[in-house]
Amino acid sequence: QVQLVESGGGLVQPGDSLRLSCAASGRSFDIYPMAWFRQTPGRGRELVAATEWSGGNRYSAAYADSVKGRFTISRDNAKNSVYLQMNSVEPGDTAVYYCAGGSDRATDYLRISDYDYWGQGTQVTVAS
Repeated sequence: QVQLVESGGGLVQPGDSLRLSCAASGRSFDIYPMAWFRQTPGRGRELVAATEWSGGNRYSAAYADSVKGRFTISRDNAKNSVYLQMNSVEPGDTAVYYCAGGSDRATDYLRISDYDYWGQGTQVTVAS
């Protein structure tokens, strides 16, 4: 059984930093995409950041325009984990953040339908 478990959410002030972690078990994601999505009430899940294998030891990353330059996605294959470093957070970053693991058939790592495995979500609240 594949499980993704997020941690690291919480209440922070604007301008603060926060690091989300996602530990996967039951399946290796070395060559599959992994991503962070977020969701607010009344809205669908939106891609925040994603990373995919580019061959060898290389990985590509992509970010939503709203977080470019502030957030960084990284992965540690030895730990089967993915991380989201969030710097200079803003109230608009308030959401439930979900870790996602790509499916065997994934062809577009920016597409939510290419992710079959999901964590339970972790709340991030940015408020002064």
